[in-house]
Amino acid sequence: MNKQAVTSYPKDRINILFLENISDKALQQFNQHGYVKARKLTGALSEEELIKEIKDVHLLGIRSKTHITAKVLAAATKLQAIGCFCIGVNQVDLKAATQAGVVVFNAPYSNTRSVAELVIGASIMLIRRIIDKNNAAHKGIWMKEAKGSYELRGKTLGIIGYGNIGSQVSVLAESLGMKVLFYDTETKLPLGNASAAKSLKDLVSQADVVSLHVPDTPQTKNLVNKNLLKSFKKGSILLNYARGEVVDLKALATALQEKQISGAAIDVYPWEPEKNGDKFETPLQGLSNVILTPHIGGSTEEAQENIGEDVSIKLFQYLERGITNGSHTVPAIGLPPVENAHRILHIHHNIPGVLSAINTALSKNNINIVGQYLKTNDAIGYVVLDVDKKLSKQAVELLKEVKSTIKVRILY
Repeated sequence: MNKQAVTSYPKDRINILFLENISDKALQQFNQHGYVKARKLTGALSEEELIKEIKDVHLLGIRSKTHITAKVLAAATKLQAIGCFCIGVNQVDLKAATQAGVVVFNAPYSNTRSVAELVIGASIMLIRRIIDKNNAAHKGIWMKEAKGSYELRGKTLGIIGYGNIGSQVSVLAESLGMKVLFYDTETKLPLGNASAAKSLKDLVSQADVVSLHVPDTPQTKNLVNKNLLKSFKKGSILLNYARGEVVDLKALATALQEKQISGAAIDVYPWEPEKNGDKFETPLQGLSNVILTPHIGGSTEEAQENIGEDVSIKLFQYLERGITNGSHTVPAIGLPPVENAHRILHIHHNIPGVLSAINTALSKNNINIVGQYLKTNDAIGYVVLDVDKKLSKQAVELLKEVKSTIKVRILY
């Protein structure tokens, strides 16, 4: 990176807060570049606690337990960006973040392999009925039998949601000799020999193992319900490493008790405890051939390091270069540094005439624009301006007065 492309704001005054025991990779990214006020807390914070903590924070890092509400964002007067060190961003009020001009990043690919491997591992454990045999052995009962135990080879895997993780599961399953069907609301190019099912019922009626990899939306709530479970192939297996609201757990418990399906692996739940050691309840507890795990699908050392590195790099690049690639709020822009110029970032409401007003304000004061780039989404516009070094401070003050301005920052 060009030596001049460092933030003009003193590094020792930039406050960075990481919550929920985010990987040390994230802290290292900033510490090695001279950001001394980067701190890390092990747990999540409540809305009230966040409002107190966030007042002077410039960059915030969270995982899935911390919820960033409109009230929190209103209190975050200095906040520039939020890094979600996980694959989702539904714990952030994206509308409020967009209106506040706060950039929101995440790591949609970093734990893909970890989840995919666990899905395959759980499938093997369930189809071999290892769970029941393990429980018996712990109780001192010898259960050496082949009845009800099968190989994955030659079986059909049905994948609901053929995105980053679903497609990775597809590749691993084929390498084990499985036939792969998938269903997605969008048209997806199949990998390997996978083929698309015509409907959900078509998929579950053919699959020996069904694995869910869909987001949490109003359309996916209770996607697997009493009615759909009736269409599952008799004796099949269900795995949910997606989102807790996707499966009606009471209906699943009934389907297991009635032997409609023969096993399940569940990692996510409609309600989850706030911290380790808290009491946890689900209708699936005590049922035969069921694996219950505490939302650890992506919880491997490798995944957490990858996520820590991925999101912290995005935050760092935005802080020092104004790059917003991967943002869920501000339009994506990635420009190299410009020689002999200062860079200014301008975030504004997306209404007609703002760019014209910016150019008019600068030209009236004889401020030369060396480079300029605008990108917009439905709500806001993001302008990167490179201007004459001698006049950059004056330019910032002029841009603050432009109508519909949300945030202005001199980058370097």
